[in-house]
Amino acid sequence: MTKQQMMMRAGTGVLVLAIVAIAVDRLLIGGSAEQSTNDAFVTADYSVVAPKAAGLIDQVAVQDNQAVKAGQLLAHIDDRDYRTAVAVADAALAAARARLTDLAAELDRQQPVIRQTDATLQADQAALDFAQDNAVRYRRLSSGGAGTVEQRQQADTRLLQARASLQHDQAVNHAARQQVIVLKAEQGQAEAGVEQAQAALDQARLDLSYTRIVAPVDGVVGERSVRVGNYVHVGTPLLAVVPVQAAYVVANYQETQLEHMRPGQKVTIHVDTYGGEDFNGTVDSLAPASGVAFSPIAPDNATGNFTKVVQRIPVKIWFDPGQQLSSRLRVGMSVETTVHIGSSQARPVHPVAMASAGGR
Repeated sequence: MTKQQMMMRAGTGVLVLAIVAIAVDRLLIGGSAEQSTNDAFVTADYSVVAPKAAGLIDQVAVQDNQAVKAGQLLAHIDDRDYRTAVAVADAALAAARARLTDLAAELDRQQPVIRQTDATLQADQAALDFAQDNAVRYRRLSSGGAGTVEQRQQADTRLLQARASLQHDQAVNHAARQQVIVLKAEQGQAEAGVEQAQAALDQARLDLSYTRIVAPVDGVVGERSVRVGNYVHVGTPLLAVVPVQAAYVVANYQETQLEHMRPGQKVTIHVDTYGGEDFNGTVDSLAPASGVAFSPIAPDNATGNFTKVVQRIPVKIWFDPGQQLSSRLRVGMSVETTVHIGSSQARPVHPVAMASAGGR
């Protein structure tokens, strides 16, 4: 074998070793058909229950770790003050409606008054016309010597009286018509008063409803701090309702493991609590940033002492529905997840959404 052939064989061997090393590296890190991590835990989007009304707790209807349904009574606030407020608001609404009814009746009564004053004005005008004619006639008679001065004076007096009566009744008619304008303005105010009283009653009833503290979702009671006799304020945390039926896993994978990871891929979930039982799951989504990126104090790598650290990206994984022990899952349990990279399928449906669709 020549020296040239030996060098070619050596070069070929180095190339093969390099290819094998790259393949092994990809298999172990990014190109494996499975990616696993034990940096994972069970979580759920639980609700912290707080009252929307202040008062003294007179009933606690649930115990620690009790399963509850959405709308179920959790606790009750002494509602006597709130019932009194409803009664006061109800009475105020009744008074406002009565005032509106009275104004409508006054408006109805005002129309005959106006018609009567209109008729009186017509009579006054006729009387004035007659008095004017008489006054003219008696002046002519008096100037021609056929009438007396007294008759002329009486005719003039009756003319003045007719004019005064007409002016008086015109004022009465004007006042009656102005009263209609005033009543209509008061009627508008009364209508607004009724609406305001109705709104106050609605608010009082709403406040009364807040004395019933109910479960916002199906779940299990946790962190119960409320006790009978506690005085609570608006927004005071009383307990949490954890929807364990909608629990999911957050698995923190190294960034080098995510190259081929996609939503829809199947996952095997090993829960430490149930050592002999594995759960099936599905990748829902990958977080938009690492956990460090969301920390209150972000790291500053613009220094001369930078050390590269492989970051971890949270991956959200849903438990597949219909599994035997899923109801016994609890938030905070440690798990180990294995994503089967080659198992990509249609994007998974949220278990809660599946339940809603099945109920329609």
